[in-house]
Amino acid sequence: MDFETYLEGLQGKTAAVIGIGVSNRPLIELLLRRHVAVTARDRKSWEALGPLADELAAMGCRFRLGEDYLQDLTEDIIFRTPGLRPDVPEIAAAVARGSVLTSEMEAFFEVCPCHMIAITGSDGKTTTSTIISELLKAEDKTVWLGGNIGHPLLCDTPRMRPEDYAVLELSSFQLMTMKRSPAIAVVTNLSPNHLDVHKSYQEYIEAKANVFLHQGKDGVTVFNADNADSRASARKAPGEVRWFSRQGRVENGVFLEDGVLYQAEGGSVTPILPISDIALPGMHNVENYMAAFAAVRGLVSAETMDAVARSFHGVEHRIERIRVRRGVRWYNDSIASSPSRTIAGLRSFTEKVILIAGGKDKGISYDAIGPEINEHVKYLILCGATAGVIRESVQKAANYAGLPIREVQDYHEAVALADEVSGEGDVVILSPASTSFDRFANFMERGSVFKDIVNALPD
Repeated sequence: MDFETYLEGLQGKTAAVIGIGVSNRPLIELLLRRHVAVTARDRKSWEALGPLADELAAMGCRFRLGEDYLQDLTEDIIFRTPGLRPDVPEIAAAVARGSVLTSEMEAFFEVCPCHMIAITGSDGKTTTSTIISELLKAEDKTVWLGGNIGHPLLCDTPRMRPEDYAVLELSSFQLMTMKRSPAIAVVTNLSPNHLDVHKSYQEYIEAKANVFLHQGKDGVTVFNADNADSRASARKAPGEVRWFSRQGRVENGVFLEDGVLYQAEGGSVTPILPISDIALPGMHNVENYMAAFAAVRGLVSAETMDAVARSFHGVEHRIERIRVRRGVRWYNDSIASSPSRTIAGLRSFTEKVILIAGGKDKGISYDAIGPEINEHVKYLILCGATAGVIRESVQKAANYAGLPIREVQDYHEAVALADEVSGEGDVVILSPASTSFDRFANFMERGSVFKDIVNALPD
């Protein structure tokens, strides 16, 4: 279905857009311009929405705000915000009455006129998505980066050409009700995550699988051969399976051997580049490159792969170097909203670091992070709701040897303490191992606040 046909099918209907924010604003405005009767629904108050509410109201938008924002949900079409479960009673009742449940991303999948590559997984989605985008752009292809990264793409659809590429980072929340899959998909890895929203780890895995389940036999999905849950999930893939591994050779995909990345296809093995030439630090970024290289095989030359890996220096909030001050390197790894992500960040450094961690608990185990912190951290500063569970995991680990641990109230105190205890040659890194929602709107805001505080330290 093309974009205009989709919008024509909405005319004369009512639509509920759940969640009024940056991601849904373009959708609300698009629907209003096409004379769809829109009710924007959000738990926030009119005052909390600020000028945005006034602007949308001037366009004819109706509102249902506050704690009862899901009451009287009778619209013909419901655009769900990703963080809201599709089976909450109000939505389930509306669907039972005949409402159609969708989302901005699901609508985009219906009308997208160009090639699509989608990336999901528990860790590495954003960096892998960005690397794929950079690789394609280096081959002079027009790339639209969106989904959980960038900005909503539905409204950009009329400007897309068939030869373009939409590179989409997709969360488990976006994938829960997805009934379409892209031609090329990547599952970076699978580990327990977002169990404060998902009913179980199995439900989380099943949501992720929607990125490839609806492919045909000509589809391609890239999986992590070193991850047991990824290998199990790969058995359900209807199309070609490509692998990446840093632990052993694969017959179809990308692997690491003796410090060199190799591409394997059809019985032949060809070198790509030594991992020492990759500009991004850390073995987890080697894995991100392997996943990306496997996904773009046939679309990107080996020369381009080599050039991008040597020149691309990373994405904001992902082991982002903020500054070097008095011989101390400060890093922002605010994207690390899970223990596994923080573990990967800690392993990126050869020296022991001063770690600032903690945030909102999302219902997952922190047992694995304790031994890693004891091994890779020289001073631990904790802040937020998960401070206690992180401390407990460190102190009960078999390798605990009296690591200094301090709890503080906020990032101002954390930065001041890290500045006090650090010296020339040290690394200080914010890598929370927890979500940002206890104090911040998202990990970007969290990272930006931290960067501002660090940059405000006098020279």
